[in-house]
Amino acid sequence: MSGRVRSIVDYTGTNAALVSVECHITNGLPAIIIIGHVSKTVDEAKERLRASFANSNLQLPKKRITINLAPADLPKDSTSLDLAMAISILEKSGQVAGDFSKTIFIGELSLDGSLTPIHGLVGRLLEASKNGFETFYIPSTNLDQALLIPNINIKPANNLRDVFLDLNKSLPIREIKTGKGKVTKEEKVSDIIDLSEISDQPIAKRVIEISAAGHHNLLLHGPPGTGKTMLARAMRGIMPDLDFDEVLEVTQLYSLSSNDFNKIMVDRPFRSPHHTASTTALVGGGTNPRPGEATLAHRGILFLDELPEFNHSALEALRQPLEDGMISVSRVKNTVSYPSEFILVATQNPCPCGFFGTSKACVCTAAQIAKYQKKVSGPILDRIDLHLPVHGVDHKKILERNERPKETPGVKQKVSRAYESQRKRFGKMKFNSLMTNKEVRELAKLSKEAKDLLDNAAARLDISARGYVRTVKVARTIADLDGKEVISPQHIGEALQYRRQGSLA
Repeated sequence: MSGRVRSIVDYTGTNAALVSVECHITNGLPAIIIIGHVSKTVDEAKERLRASFANSNLQLPKKRITINLAPADLPKDSTSLDLAMAISILEKSGQVAGDFSKTIFIGELSLDGSLTPIHGLVGRLLEASKNGFETFYIPSTNLDQALLIPNINIKPANNLRDVFLDLNKSLPIREIKTGKGKVTKEEKVSDIIDLSEISDQPIAKRVIEISAAGHHNLLLHGPPGTGKTMLARAMRGIMPDLDFDEVLEVTQLYSLSSNDFNKIMVDRPFRSPHHTASTTALVGGGTNPRPGEATLAHRGILFLDELPEFNHSALEALRQPLEDGMISVSRVKNTVSYPSEFILVATQNPCPCGFFGTSKACVCTAAQIAKYQKKVSGPILDRIDLHLPVHGVDHKKILERNERPKETPGVKQKVSRAYESQRKRFGKMKFNSLMTNKEVRELAKLSKEAKDLLDNAAARLDISARGYVRTVKVARTIADLDGKEVISPQHIGEALQYRRQGSLA
């Protein structure tokens, strides 16, 4: 008996590594020794194994049991190795037998022998599947996520005894073939705000439509109580639903987090961190790197309410994902890259009290206003394509009975058509906001009249090189929403309206 089985651990947040679990049983004082660069969490498995064997009516050899987790130079900090260690002991002691060369065992044992759900399952199954493994024993509570993975065989177990009886062929576990992968549980978000619920604000509605269609970052600025947050939340409803590949991608990222790790993410993420969030919380990292809010917003919206109140270094850390759609977290031991292709939607008041430039009296000094408006750096503002002042609404219209038809479904169709235009243009799902300079030159299709208008505006308004290119990208999205192949002067004109006012750099 070899006493060797395979498991897989997540060691950087997005990368998984195969682990060979080897068992050696010798005469001596009864003990369980676990070696192979293990953490205290893994070492504590010896107590879980003893209790699980006893409560599952399985025989734990009263000998010296040594368990090696190879490769020994890979740090292991996962309770999901419990099941593999238990099966290794059972095989070495002759209680089970079989060919496990294409099988992976994953699961944490409770003291009563039951298997509890684990973090990061999706990424591990994908990595193991790429390495030729076909059959996976997993906790039954993780089944919904496992069904997303294409072309694997799943054996969901409730406890250690279920696995033992299956391997002995006494009471087989029903094997599930995933085929092309499928979503079995859809929990759609029910609190979507329809655009018809927002009084007036036609220009703001148009801007969030453009932002959603081309994944352009957006800053809504104006006094408090004008509906900026409501507009941001309504934007989620006009974005097309996630396709299957995106569901798999987003679910994999959420399976690494402490909350919602066992949930199927079928909706576009909407992340709204508090302004006290640290840099690590916003972009990810830590001793054992984990994704931050920017990564959990992948394929969705990262909403930063009252942008100037966020920590300066945290905002500056967003430069890379805003430009590249990726976050690289470098540590001494390793470097981890997380996908972070989100739409940044931010809000900002004109001053600390919020009423500078309005009909209400502002109590801020000129120095306070200047300091407040300089909290967000120019490079960050320059990466935001759309800047829109949001003004107050006539109070008489707020409580009027809303008999207008729903607007969100119609706008969602327009945005979906713009998505398809971009898919055809790039040959894959890529957004206008992420076009390279070469793609802008070759694929934007700027008419001569539109280019002349943009050149004149750039000279008069002192637009930076980045601002110049981003204006073309926004104009390309506006043309896609209008169903036009070529960017016309009216598309450039509208895009220029949404550049940063005062300093249109």
